Amino acid sequence: MKYKMYDEILEQPKALKDTLTSEKSHMKEIAEKFEEFDKIYLLGCGSSLSTCYSAKSALDFISDRNIEVYTGYEFFYHKKSGNKNAGAILTSQSGETADTVAALKMAKENDIYTVSITNEGQCTMIKEADDTVVTRGGTEKAILGTKTYITQLMSLYEILFSMQSPEDDSNAAKVKKKVLGDIIKLPSITEELIKKTEDENRVLAEKFKDDDIFYCMGTGPNYGLAYKLAMTMFMEGALKHACPLYSGEFRHGLIERAEKNVPIIFLNADYPGDEMTKRSIEFCEKLQTKSIIYNMKDYSDMNNLMSPFALVIPLEWFIYYLAHFNGEDPGATRHIGKVRY
Repeated sequence: MKYKMYDEILEQPKALKDTLTSEKSHMKEIAEKFEEFDKIYLLGCGSSLSTCYSAKSALDFISDRNIEVYTGYEFFYHKKSGNKNAGAILTSQSGETADTVAALKMAKENDIYTVSITNEGQCTMIKEADDTVVTRGGTEKAILGTKTYITQLMSLYEILFSMQSPEDDSNAAKVKKKVLGDIIKLPSITEELIKKTEDENRVLAEKFKDDDIFYCMGTGPNYGLAYKLAMTMFMEGALKHACPLYSGEFRHGLIERAEKNVPIIFLNADYPGDEMTKRSIEFCEKLQTKSIIYNMKDYSDMNNLMSPFALVIPLEWFIYYLAHFNGEDPGATRHIGKVRY
């Protein structure tokens, strides 16, 4: 049996290509606007929040721009916005996420320039924002929003890495050029990954179908993906308990729960911080945990800042089949959108 998520995994290359075709030049204009701001906020919830984490972390490798990431209600309830020379990029699949809409309205009340990135062209966030990027994934049926995630992440990278700064050194300029070049190749790279990673992750999912809790670890841009993997892919899609951790936090908690047969997923891209990922892997091998290691270099030769784009595809297949082998539709929900909250 094939669930809707299956089709939406396959549709990701076209969604990327269509978004680039329709929005690339406009995203360049947005980048030029955001170059002027002293502070930039990236806002979202769930998978959309994870794209903000990854994009900020990726840019942090080469830039010291003042960028803060908030989930919608944390920004709405707790952020004192006194800096008027600021811009906010808000992300949402539907453009109706209550948390993010509230943050958008608050940002506008504080004279913060707003840009909405969403998959729906006639939504509240499109109507309310100062500027918009409409990703071309179509209305998604599966809760995990495969096309939404990858096109949102691509849009954030395109905008942030297109920004120029007087402080950019030769290395920063080189990395920006490489990342922007990799973005152009993303549709074909994603199509290849979809084809070559399904079978191995179907086998892996069947092996782990009876496990109920997974720890997900990453550093740098891969922490954002670890967050998405745990918070939405496992808990919403596969209906498994999961917890995301920074690799450097392994010794501050998980080290006491790591033991034989405990499933731990490691996302590795050879970032400097992945020294801690590798130490954790070695420690877990001695304890005979059920370690699952996704190495970016096994999937793509893109710049390693692009790791979330490469690793999310095999992880989508793993989650899809994990749900399938447990008799669950990975695109269905039990409470989201059905229970008043």
